[in-house]
Amino acid sequence: MSAAKSFSALLLQITIVLLLVFNPANAQLKVGFYSNTCPKAEAIVKDVIDGVLSVAPSLAGPLLRMHFHDCFVRGCDGSVLLNSTTQQAEKDGPPNLTLRGYQVIDRVKSALEKACPGVVSCADIVAIVARDVTVASKGLRWEVETGRRDGRVSIAAETLTNLIAPNANITTIITRFQAKGLSVKDAVVLSGSHTIGTSHCSSFNSRLYNFTGKGTDNDFDPTLDSEYVKELKSKCKPGDQNSLVEMDPGSFRTFDADYYTLVSKRRGLFQSDAALLDNSITKAYVNLQVATQGSTFLKDFGDSMVKMGRVDVLTGTAGEIRKVCSKVN
Repeated sequence: MSAAKSFSALLLQITIVLLLVFNPANAQLKVGFYSNTCPKAEAIVKDVIDGVLSVAPSLAGPLLRMHFHDCFVRGCDGSVLLNSTTQQAEKDGPPNLTLRGYQVIDRVKSALEKACPGVVSCADIVAIVARDVTVASKGLRWEVETGRRDGRVSIAAETLTNLIAPNANITTIITRFQAKGLSVKDAVVLSGSHTIGTSHCSSFNSRLYNFTGKGTDNDFDPTLDSEYVKELKSKCKPGDQNSLVEMDPGSFRTFDADYYTLVSKRRGLFQSDAALLDNSITKAYVNLQVATQGSTFLKDFGDSMVKMGRVDVLTGTAGEIRKVCSKVN
């Protein structure tokens, strides 16, 4: 090959590399994505969230949960926020019917649109809010990577095949986490989010009554502490769909490692909580947090949240920046 042809081939290779590197469609998430375009973005989000939680602290858990439910279906693209005129969007899927806090996301979006119109995505708002409600609940702060774009598709049926049901076993939990590029450790760490918030009785009543189908008075889930069963039965009668129970009794508004102590004592509220004792890795992590008073949990949680926040994101020119979070532009 002549020197001229060699040079031309090299130049072509360099050009291709440069196009791949600098193509806006290949942009990546980063901390401080809005530092130039909307420098006060995170401060604006925090101000709104602090105001909301000062009058409605019970929204911390649901707003944290919203980020999980967004990322596990179509990635972290804000698709959980979209409305459907035919009730076929993600928020209409059975696992999301108890989600709360949409109006808070709308309030944050309105504040950001006033300051920086058309700049901050709804997907990023959900991610930043999840961090801020954790910190407001005495959790440890982490840096949120931003730069996500908003998706245009939201399908109710996909919630059933991607989200972790409260009655999931450890195999299902691990499989669904790994399908998102997350590890077994991420699964047990992020399960710790159950340290704040409440749950409807409908999510665990099957553990209390007629668990095996025998129809006897004491037919409850044997992996659940019997004294805890009595406490739960006093709050949730058979068929109760609406009553609320604290997921981490006594500290359900404080983001701490007490959740793992409850799991170790067979007092995890959901079957998916109890399932953490059915795998050597997840059980070892539960025991570590109990033995060390949660020495690594808060830091681990932030690390795993950053990883989850990268799941199947839209960046660069993909997707859009919604003007209103509940509808595509």
